[in-house]
Amino acid sequence: MKLNYRLQGNGQTIVLIHGLFGSLDNLGVLARDLQQDYQTLQIDLRNHGLSPHSDEMSYQFMAEDVLALLDELNLQQVILIGHSMGGKVAMKLTEIASERISQLVVIDIAPVAYQENHHDDVFAALNAVTHSAATQRTEAAEIMRTQGLHEGVIQFLLKSFHQGEWRFNVPVLQQRYADIIGWHEVPTWTHPMIFIRGELSPYIQDSYRSAIARQFPSARAYVVAGSGHWVHAEKPQHVIRIVRKFLQG
Repeated sequence: MKLNYRLQGNGQTIVLIHGLFGSLDNLGVLARDLQQDYQTLQIDLRNHGLSPHSDEMSYQFMAEDVLALLDELNLQQVILIGHSMGGKVAMKLTEIASERISQLVVIDIAPVAYQENHHDDVFAALNAVTHSAATQRTEAAEIMRTQGLHEGVIQFLLKSFHQGEWRFNVPVLQQRYADIIGWHEVPTWTHPMIFIRGELSPYIQDSYRSAIARQFPSARAYVVAGSGHWVHAEKPQHVIRIVRKFLQG
């Protein structure tokens, strides 16, 4: 599947991969800083942004999409930065393209299958907007408020609402949600890697250490105080400092 992308800057290539309900703009704060010294490749994953829609939504397919784009752009070795679902796509790439990844940054997600469903309320709100036939963001926002979503989540989702339609594929994301929160462990990958965790986020817990160590024994972890799951949006300068320190060795 040919992904929509944005390629900017010069130097070694850093691929930035967004999370569920996101788009290539979501890691823009990192891309804008890193473009001073690197080439950045921001992508829309399948069923998101301006990339094509598909009935398939597994990590295997998503990772293969990214690898196909790297081949198309003749990028032989890259650095990966992925947030949430995008972090899992990046970790899956260590299985199918191990030697093409020099360094890996995973933001607030673990290589585990999650049991909790964190998005029932989001899907309910998205479907409520769709069924209302709302065309304006102000209308959509008000509908989502009546569904009880937090304002920050509403504003994040509205970035993908255009002319009365969601750019992400709501039916397929809902149907394939078990695959998105699931995980099949990947073979051990020992290249340089860090996890960046939001202190207030539930997505990386101490109980996941053994799973992380099996798959990524060289990984180090950083905790960003006072931040939740969207740690790069809440504490951008802190995250940028961590990433730059890691990239510079």
